[in-house]
Amino acid sequence: MLSAKNFFDLSTFEHAAIFDNTEYAWQALDRIESYIEKCFADGLSSNVTSLDVHSSVAFGDAPIHIGEGTVIEPGAYIKGPAIIGRNCKIGQGAYVRANIITGDECVIGHATEAKNSIFFNHAHAPHFNYVGDSILGTYTNLGAGTKLSNLAVNSVKDEVTGKRPTIRILIDGTHYDTGLTKFGAILGDETQTGCNTVTNPGTLIGPRTLVYAMVSLPKGYYPGDSIIKLRQQHSIIERR
Repeated sequence: MLSAKNFFDLSTFEHAAIFDNTEYAWQALDRIESYIEKCFADGLSSNVTSLDVHSSVAFGDAPIHIGEGTVIEPGAYIKGPAIIGRNCKIGQGAYVRANIITGDECVIGHATEAKNSIFFNHAHAPHFNYVGDSILGTYTNLGAGTKLSNLAVNSVKDEVTGKRPTIRILIDGTHYDTGLTKFGAILGDETQTGCNTVTNPGTLIGPRTLVYAMVSLPKGYYPGDSIIKLRQQHSIIERR
């Protein structure tokens, strides 16, 4: 239920090896940095110096590979290390922080921030999104303003060790310690969120699920092929 194959079609993803020998899908998040390092060590080129981009586009000093056909709009900043696939779009004002892997035809759009995350092919975070320590499956789409929060509001560093507590999840009566101090969300293939959705740290959503706008999802597991609705009551009174 919680393995990568339960959320994603791995057969179409160039970087599926990052999930090898994992029991739980979230374990790949702790591998992103080393996986990117290995790709560059094995011959992947850092090619940003050869790109024809607007003068306002900025790149960090870490290795960054940009796939053929990818468009980077003015004002974007890609810090790296990062592997960006083919025919992607990095929008105006996007902030692509360290340890990002995308497949092909992905979108990290206007004013979107992403860090330590994996985007499968056709995953879209088009505008005003935050994607922290998260995995977006194939053909996922985040509505405008969706935030995949990755750090609990009550997370405090231990005074002795300087470490934060790991994120734990309760699913069907079983407690899972993810081993991660920062963990956003896992969205299965073809899952979509409505505008201004917020997922709390440690949220897992199965494939082909729809999340209505303005929903705040508590951490935990939500099965695939579901619709997660928000019900509001409104009253209309005469204006005087």
